[in-house]
Amino acid sequence: MIDIFTTGGTIDKVYFDALSEYQIGATALPDILSENNVFVAHRVTQLMRKDSLELTDADRTAIHEAVAASDADKILVTHGTDTMVQTARALSDIAGKTIVLTGAMQPATLRNSDAEFNVGFALAAAQTLPPGVYIAMNGEVFDPSKVQKDRSAHRFIRVQN
Repeated sequence: MIDIFTTGGTIDKVYFDALSEYQIGATALPDILSENNVFVAHRVTQLMRKDSLELTDADRTAIHEAVAASDADKILVTHGTDTMVQTARALSDIAGKTIVLTGAMQPATLRNSDAEFNVGFALAAAQTLPPGVYIAMNGEVFDPSKVQKDRSAHRFIRVQN
């Protein structure tokens, strides 16, 4: 069983028209999983609907508590990319679980989104990696202590600490 916790972020953004602001909508994960014939046992829990720049310490505590309390040892967290690294680092003290965070640079509702690929890649990572906390984005797996988002390149990059 893989527990999937959603927190919002770009992956769940909805744009109503070209002139409107985005809103974080209901999670796209159930649709992504069913449309891509994902049959691995899973459950999806929407923890919040927030842009990651709006996440507070209390939100990170809620994410931590949900992941720590889960009876699953494989966890996927969908998250906005701007503060994904911060949340991943906040989960680093949870032992005995493989925790993978992923998101998207484009909303799942857009045709050219990276959401479906990232979710599939992260699901595979959660099933195959040893216990620990990871970020899985655009075909790469990162250690949260050695990664940052490169806004200009629209990707994550490894860094030395």
